[in-house]
Amino acid sequence: MTPELWWMTWTALLAASMWIPYIVGVNTEPKGEDAPDPFLRPPPLSEVRPWVHRAHRAHLNLLEQFLPMLAVVLIAHTAGISSSVTVWACGIFFAVRLLHAWGMIGGWARFPARPLLFLVGWVCVLAVGINVLVAG
Repeated sequence: MTPELWWMTWTALLAASMWIPYIVGVNTEPKGEDAPDPFLRPPPLSEVRPWVHRAHRAHLNLLEQFLPMLAVVLIAHTAGISSSVTVWACGIFFAVRLLHAWGMIGGWARFPARPLLFLVGWVCVLAVGINVLVAG
């Protein structure tokens, strides 16, 4: 397995696990006697605790960047393209996505930290994509 695919496997596992904080939050949400079962119909995001809403957004944010990153990494792999840039970009991408999720759910990654983390992830996608296009 290439280092790029190794990092993408870890990122896929992170993405596959990001539902957990949201579901835990929704199902531990304080509710009155007349409240519907949150398992059957979760409350609107505007009505949950802020960290639960942020957990939902963190999951969506990860998926928004993971799909393009995975696509360019798989294209690079299929084309036999691997360099120190692609390896580092994949490793940094995983680290940034982990920090972004942790910071977003925890509430510490506010402006400008959260957008900067997202920007670094985007630069990683571009780095791998540009390597593919240049080698193409």
